[in-house]
Amino acid sequence: MPHPAPDDRLIVALDVPDAVRGLALSAQLGDAVGFYKIGLGMLTGGGLALARELKDEHGKRIFLDLKLFDIGATVEAAVRGLARFDLDFLTVHGDPQVVAAARAGAEGSGLRILAVTVLTSWDRSDLDAALIRPGTVPGIVLERAARAFAAGAHGVIASPQEAAALRALPEAAGKLIVTPGVRPAGAAMGDQKRTRTPADAIAAGADHIVVGRPVHAAADPAAAARAILATLPVR
Repeated sequence: MPHPAPDDRLIVALDVPDAVRGLALSAQLGDAVGFYKIGLGMLTGGGLALARELKDEHGKRIFLDLKLFDIGATVEAAVRGLARFDLDFLTVHGDPQVVAAARAGAEGSGLRILAVTVLTSWDRSDLDAALIRPGTVPGIVLERAARAFAAGAHGVIASPQEAAALRALPEAAGKLIVTPGVRPAGAAMGDQKRTRTPADAIAAGADHIVVGRPVHAAADPAAAARAILATLPVR
């Protein structure tokens, strides 16, 4: 009897050093997880090759988290090259010029461009250090998101604390909200500063939650993933 399709609302971050260990972790997770995030930390360890193997040979969905930021022509060229690999999500910084260039590079493919608003490891003091103008973190997230949507973003990356306000934006209709900074009840916060539980993030309007350490550092990663999925609201 075939297994039911994994609930792709959960994206597991393969925050391990190289593709060999990433493939081993995906084997441990098996049918419990159908969507993976591969970020900069694994890029030099074979991350792109792993993305293609998981997609082409194992039927997994792939979120490439590169947070691209450069002049328009460079971003467009990079995204055009990545779009050939039939991946699902790609992050870029939420500046309108970057988003527009990424959309141009993804044209004609199924690659969805997600704009980063404010990193979930940042709070107001971090914005001050980066010389970002005054204002609350949620307010800046909402403004950056609205501008990214206007520039053509398919969705945004934001903390679960801002998910409900983002979902209420008129510009967010039909758009994706993907929330890292999600921690199951009782889990250590690590380097995240603006967190919520997986269930709270989905209830607030997130389409996908991204979870890393609480899954890959667990004694039984598949059981940890299933436990998170069991807390999510029924579709």
